[in-house]
Order: sequence, then C-alpha cells, then structure tokens
Amino acid sequence: MNNIDKAKKLLAVFAHPDDESFICGGTLAKYASEGVDITLVSATRGEMGRRMGNPPYLNRESMAAAREMELRQACESLGIRQLLFLDIRDKTVEFADEDSLTARIAALINEVDPDVVLTFHETLGGHPDHCAIGKATTNAFGRTGHRGALYFITFGDAMERPERYGYSRKDVIKVDVHVHLEAKLAAFRAHRCQTEIDEWVWLPTQEALTRFGRYEYFLKADREAPTRVLNDLF
Repeated sequence: MNNIDKAKKLLAVFAHPDDESFICGGTLAKYASEGVDITLVSATRGEMGRRMGNPPYLNRESMAAAREMELRQACESLGIRQLLFLDIRDKTVEFADEDSLTARIAALINEVDPDVVLTFHETLGGHPDHCAIGKATTNAFGRTGHRGALYFITFGDAMERPERYGYSRKDVIKVDVHVHLEAKLAAFRAHRCQTEIDEWVWLPTQEALTRFGRYEYFLKADREAPTRVLNDLF
C-alpha cells in the first residue's frame, strides 16, 4: 500500500470532462489502486467542446450527455467512485458568481474532508474555465482553513523546469505513474469523442503507451509548507 491508509481521501475539482484523464489520469489511477477514496468534481459537462467525434456524430444538443457518459466510463477506468457536477455551462465558469462558486466548493471540501485537494493554477491553467475553477477552489480551500494539502495540476513535463514559471524544484511533486499508464490510456479511450481524431490513442496498446511520460507533476499551493517528499502527494 506504499504507506497509504485506506481512509485517505482526495478531492479533484476540475472544469471539464477529460481534465482528469488527459492531465493527471496516471496519478488518480495510482492512488485509487492504493485505496485512496477519490471524489471528482467537474464544473461543466464540456458541451461547448470543439471535438464532436471523427467523423462528427455529436452536436450541441447531444454533446453534454455524451461527454458525461464518457466521463463516467473514464472514472471507472481510473478507479474513481464519486463523480459530481457543478452544472455550470461550458466556457462560462469565469462568469459564474465568484463568491457563490467559492461557497459551493468550500461546502464540498467540508463535506468530503479530503487529505489532498487537486485543482488548476489560477493563472497557469491555460483555459479561462481552468483558471476560474482553480481560483475558486483555492479561495474555498483558504476559506475553510482545511488541514489537508492543496496542489495544482500541471501540463506534461513543463515542471521539469519550474524556474520558467517562477517556481523551484522544492515546489514540485513528481509522481511516478508508469505502472498505471494502461489505466490512463483506457481513460483516454473512454473520452471517445475527444480522442478519435488523435490517431496515436488508437494504436496497438503497447505502442500507444509509449506516448505517455513516466511522471505527472504538481505544484504545492503553499510554498512555505515544509516539503516531506517530492514524489508523493500524501
């Protein structure tokens, strides 16, 4: 169990279906396999996504239901048992009432009582919805005075060079996920309408797996907190 207690809890608060798989699917699969109880929150159902299958078979009316179904399948692949939606329209998270959204997430933090919270960085999130949900979650975490740890998810191996973003290596948690890449690939494939256009996802499994990196990277939200280890969120 790698010193992970079965009672440990992780709360992931993201913007869209597929954020969990494309960005940190290996990490979520790792901790789920070790008995961590994971709750995933998706602010939207991704109904404004530009990818509608290849060839296209979805439209704006059918997109939300399809992406919800795909997310549920991805959660099954990753071992995530609790999935919640905030029911915000895709591409409008940045326009949601900030105090109300923060209060909703704070209530979730209090209800779930997680040891670890994952969300987007409010300026490095790369998409307005990502940054908005990250800001609200960060504020909610601070509002609750929660005892757990808050981390920001990051893209690819960008944090191999954290100095580019104003961080140092002691701010980065580097999680080895190589044992869990098949689960991550299964989650990619579950998000069918988003990945059908990416030929590499559908190559023979062993070939497709070579496209993934061995590590996923996270930034400590509290840069002043003492660093115990640099390879484990718990």
